[in-house]
Amino acid sequence: MADTQENTAAETVDEDVKARKEREKNELYALDISGVEWHSAPGTEEHEERVEIAYLPDGAVAMRSSLDPETVLRYTEAEWTAFVLGARDGEFDLEPTEHNGGLAAE
Repeated sequence: MADTQENTAAETVDEDVKARKEREKNELYALDISGVEWHSAPGTEEHEERVEIAYLPDGAVAMRSSLDPETVLRYTEAEWTAFVLGARDGEFDLEPTEHNGGLAAE
């Protein structure tokens, strides 16, 4: 019986977390970001393909490609922090291949 109650409580918490995250996402995408200032990595030129980010309220971040500025992804502060920390830890490092600037296949 205790296991059933624990499972039900855990499921309720999971549902609450999912609902909160959905609400946060909806609020984030409802923001008018037409006047935000977009930033790119230092040393990139205006005509170069690059990733651009804009800082939003409450630590959120918007990200877009300079080649497709109308498509904007938005991340909550927690999502952005997790991404940045993962990138710093090498979680997104690519194995060198011919397609990503590595050595040509032999």
